[in-house]
Amino acid sequence: MASDSERPSPSPLMGTQTQTQTQTRTLGDKAFQGLANNVKLLPTGTLFIFQFLSPALTNYGKCNTSNKYLTGILLFFCSFNCLFSNFTDSYKGTDGRNHYGIVTKDGLWPLSDSSDKSTDLSQYKLQLGDFAHAFLSLMVFAVVALLTPNIVGCYYSSFESTQKMLLVLLPPVVGVISSTVSAVFPHMRHGIGYARAEAAAAGDET
Repeated sequence: MASDSERPSPSPLMGTQTQTQTQTRTLGDKAFQGLANNVKLLPTGTLFIFQFLSPALTNYGKCNTSNKYLTGILLFFCSFNCLFSNFTDSYKGTDGRNHYGIVTKDGLWPLSDSSDKSTDLSQYKLQLGDFAHAFLSLMVFAVVALLTPNIVGCYYSSFESTQKMLLVLLPPVVGVISSTVSAVFPHMRHGIGYARAEAAAAGDET
């Protein structure tokens, strides 16, 4: 049996790579913790679809041409949904159900046929804040996608050398911007992907 002195010592390069990966992972955890409150600005279904499909479509960061096209379609779909959801709203009808619609300059345009005429849909008119929140949600999603290792490895693997700095800087910057926008334009919509206040409260109690 070989003595401890005869056993090969770990490669210094391997130790450096392991340490770097650990540091990057730790920074990534802190970054996503910093983005935790901002991620609430995204439609829940959109975020779930992105997290579920992006590893498979990017081949875990090892993309070929078809992977890049498929991932691009996913990014476009999620980005569009982030924008579109901010121009939707909902109201509770006399049947006790939530009815969704698209916000227009004249009011809410229902997406489903509803015989409820007691609700004044003109009060859901398009506002400047809708555009501000749409831009904000798109920005938050862009940051989440940018910090996702699979997306980085797929489109700009050389970017990993500077990723550490962005992992530190981006979450606080996005946090300041989102806080400012939320203070100026409080988010009052309960559109597609955003739970109504009473539904969220009921979920917290269970």
